[in-house]
Amino acid sequence: MAIRLIAIDIDGTLLDSRWELPEANRKAIAEAVGRGIEVALVTGRRFDFALPIAQQLRCRLVLIVNNGALVKSKDGTTHLRHLLPRDIARRALQATPRFREGTAVVFDRLRENQVMFERIDWEDPGRKAYFDRNREFIGQASPLESCLTEDPIQVMYTGPVERMREVEALLRALPLAKQFALAVTEYESRDFGLIDVIHPACSKGATLAEWAALRGFVREEVMAIGDNFNDREMLEFAGVPVVMGNSVPELKQLGWRETLSNDQNGVAAAIEAYALVPG
Repeated sequence: MAIRLIAIDIDGTLLDSRWELPEANRKAIAEAVGRGIEVALVTGRRFDFALPIAQQLRCRLVLIVNNGALVKSKDGTTHLRHLLPRDIARRALQATPRFREGTAVVFDRLRENQVMFERIDWEDPGRKAYFDRNREFIGQASPLESCLTEDPIQVMYTGPVERMREVEALLRALPLAKQFALAVTEYESRDFGLIDVIHPACSKGATLAEWAALRGFVREEVMAIGDNFNDREMLEFAGVPVVMGNSVPELKQLGWRETLSNDQNGVAAAIEAYALVPG
């Protein structure tokens, strides 16, 4: 069956290890769109953080952002939205006070106060680049729970991998654990991890399935490309799942197709091998 929708993760997949968009990937995506295949960028990034990447592609696509919480067009039109109930966000924060450094609450807002922190060290060497790129979107509230005047998109924890594994274990052990979902991303080479607390029915895979149904596509017509733990559900949904050569070992062990690494234009290679072929 011919591919009609390609879902592509951004970090570690579409972008190379320098966080740049390889020209070969851009051309392969343009060729796919030119042949009538739809493309969705499926990412843990916020819309405003993912948009500059989408704009480099210069073709029609949608963005499934915040690990599936929102689906938007490039112009900011929202097609789907799954927010985390503020009471659940508050209870998650109250259960994790010793991890407050690097913890943020993320909202679906136009610009100011999208990402709220309790404390901000603008010169923190591990976070300075992120803070500088997102300064106009960042706000501060102390205690952090006081910012919950509306339902957020997510509670976001960031830090060293082992510390984030502690957060994950603590959250999964909570009595309210069934009232939220966790999206886990790890970059062991950088010793950096992210844990997102999101709506309980939310994941990259669940939202990709929802979007595919709205577009009239069956799973056999969907191809997904990813590299990390938070990509697993969308890879499980897709009829043609492809893992990157630089993927975490746990995904490579699942028997899916494997493409080249993100420094070897793996997205372009996958599209050419599995989507730009006769159905």
